Amino acid sequence: MGLGTGPTGRGGQRRQAVTVSGPVFKYQGGVLPSEFGVILPPDDEWLSRQPAEDVVLPSLPVVDTHHHLWDHPGLRYLPPELAADLNTGHNVIGTIHLDCEMAYRTHGPEQFKPVGETEFVGGEHMQSQSGLYGSADIAGVSVGYADLSLGATVREVLDAHVSARLGRFKDVRLQSCWDPSNAIRNGQAGDRPRVLLDAAVRFGLAVIDDMSLTFDSYLLLTQPDELARPADAPPGLTIVMDHCGGPLADGPYAEHRSEHYATWLRGIQDVAKRPDVTGTLGGILNRTDIFDYLNADQAPSSEQPAYLWRQWIEPCIEAFGAGVCMFESNYPLENVDVGSTTLWNTFERLAADATDDERSALFSGTATRVYTIDVLTHPLLPTSPPTSSTIGELL
Repeated sequence: MGLGTGPTGRGGQRRQAVTVSGPVFKYQGGVLPSEFGVILPPDDEWLSRQPAEDVVLPSLPVVDTHHHLWDHPGLRYLPPELAADLNTGHNVIGTIHLDCEMAYRTHGPEQFKPVGETEFVGGEHMQSQSGLYGSADIAGVSVGYADLSLGATVREVLDAHVSARLGRFKDVRLQSCWDPSNAIRNGQAGDRPRVLLDAAVRFGLAVIDDMSLTFDSYLLLTQPDELARPADAPPGLTIVMDHCGGPLADGPYAEHRSEHYATWLRGIQDVAKRPDVTGTLGGILNRTDIFDYLNADQAPSSEQPAYLWRQWIEPCIEAFGAGVCMFESNYPLENVDVGSTTLWNTFERLAADATDDERSALFSGTATRVYTIDVLTHPLLPTSPPTSSTIGELL
């Protein structure tokens, strides 16, 4: 049943769930791992039994386009922990931090409290610049949250975000994912459906565009039309669609999966018609529920998730084009049950048939273009990344 079954598994051993800010979402008698509810920490002992494998493409430059940093009681994921995942043989040159309601201000006007997370991430980034955690530019770019329904005040909030990161705040994320089922967790703005169609939110999107920022959207498979409308106006606003467009196979979506898959695919293909929409590829382990990570005796090698995730990754690449998609780790959520070497090997296997230019875009080029990154440097960056002629030998 995968992570949706709750924290009991592995021969009946109880895994300790960690409660963070936000509600606890119940599912089938257990707890549903959530960025804003209950999170299952990595099972290090189980992950240590993951089959050893060589890095598929050790010289391929990688930008991790979606991860989080946080420090909750019993669950810490800061630059030292992230670096342990980065420094496993893959050539990760930089990372992008996505909002996760960490370190919000506890004082001052409510609308400015999310700026605290941007300030927090800026401090963590400065620590990483010492080289203590390796050569990757950790959290070199911030994606933060602002209430887009604030009207004219939203510009003041975004100005505060930009000032807090000195040019490294690039993107505003609104988690408007919504579903009527209690088994599906909703996002920050997910207290009602069709948030992106609100006139006030559309005004906020226009402000984002005017400030030359990017908009990051997390929706579910039933909501692609909500993203298509903002993609048409204002024209030119760059939109990043998170997590392969939010496929679901848990809760009420555990049955009639072929029908739900067809709904998801139609939505992806429709959104992909908008030239200013791109998407992150990943973040589907918890939602798609196709591998029993809790009860499996051994963590899989990269061949298995590559086979299982192909049904979502490949249609996104085909619809949008390899030149406008980008891979993400979604750590520390995905490292609950997939180690770093395995995760990036999975993505590199999924890109085995791409051309050299397409592979470069998928792993770093799209990210540097979308987020206008000019700050990522890597003193050990190889001058000759692997070409398609060598991929077959490595796989």
